[in-house]
Amino acid sequence: MKESIRVRAFCGIDWAEDHHDVALVDEAGQLLAKRRISDTVEGFEELLQLLADAGDDPDDPFPVAIETPRGLLVAALRATGRQVFAINPMAVARYRERHSVARKKSGHVDAMTLAGILRTDAHAHRPLPADTDLARAIAVLARAHQDAIWRRTRASNALRSLLREYFPVFLAAFADRTTNLAGRDARAVLAIALTPTAAVKLPRTRIAAALRRAGRQRGIDQLARRIHQALRQPQLHQPPLVERAMGEQARALLAVLDAECDNVDRLGLAVAEAFAQHPDYEIITSFPGLGDELGARLPAEIGDDRTWFADARALKAYAGSAPITRASGRSVSITRRSIKNNRLAATGFRWAFCAASKTGPARDHYQQRRDQGDRHPAALRHLFNRMLGQLHHCLQTRQTYDPLKAFPPPLSAAA
Repeated sequence: MKESIRVRAFCGIDWAEDHHDVALVDEAGQLLAKRRISDTVEGFEELLQLLADAGDDPDDPFPVAIETPRGLLVAALRATGRQVFAINPMAVARYRERHSVARKKSGHVDAMTLAGILRTDAHAHRPLPADTDLARAIAVLARAHQDAIWRRTRASNALRSLLREYFPVFLAAFADRTTNLAGRDARAVLAIALTPTAAVKLPRTRIAAALRRAGRQRGIDQLARRIHQALRQPQLHQPPLVERAMGEQARALLAVLDAECDNVDRLGLAVAEAFAQHPDYEIITSFPGLGDELGARLPAEIGDDRTWFADARALKAYAGSAPITRASGRSVSITRRSIKNNRLAATGFRWAFCAASKTGPARDHYQQRRDQGDRHPAALRHLFNRMLGQLHHCLQTRQTYDPLKAFPPPLSAAA
């Protein structure tokens, strides 16, 4: 009896909110099966049965292409041990145009296109990394913390914009505070002085009590006296009805800002606690400028699958720190990358800024780039690019940061 030859198949899934279109094609591009499944446990079991009927082997499962790297369906597919490729929807649109110029689109067509991408160009795409559950949990918390910081900034800017229209004296009273409106002192005082008229009548004792409720323990009387004097400075006024209306609007914006500040604090503690349990914690935090919160964003974006990036150059390109060369004829330009992981790029800018703010080799390198003509963003990007390569090396070799190895002195100085 002859053994049956297993047909290699490729699976494409067009994801939707309540259903998914599935297509299976063989190595010749012929359609083996297609089906629409629901976004339920029964639908996933139906998908597994469809793959099994096509010859899916648990030891060598069929790869799957889908347009999103997140969601319960992706998590369930990764749990089966198969390779899952998250294809950018823009790339799917370009592949679709290779087979049709009529620009027709449907769930089945997109599922066929995704399966065809794996059949012809799987080598040009990377499967989702095999990160540990801890790394994926850190990614959830770190991204949520980063989003909360961005929302806090937007809420603070919205409140500041409103106060400039009717209460500039309050902004001047807290202009020298580091955190300004997002600080607990400013929010506590604004809660009891929403309008200039109310602020003028506010006694110093109530200001001191508000500062105590905000958590301040030192210099309360001196700060209350200074704020009390600043709020009594003369300023222009809106009409009384308009001023009270703006005060109510400020109350609403202040509630949003309070909520976002609480979210930042709570998520910051959660991400620091999870990051401290990761094996890479000691290595990452050994670098200058990286603490618990900022350092956690690195494994959140690069993961802990050391095979996902072929080398340090691939990681730098992913982060957008490596320059890109565009050459056409006699024209050659070297510019920064615009296609990158925006979260990792934002983290790198803050990392380089913190490292360059402290005395040490990193600051010397930043200053050297500035002396050579780089502007501030370019010098920080160059510093981030170099330190990111060092981090890649340390993670691969399991060693902590050494400033003498990272930034060796010039040969003349060493001699």
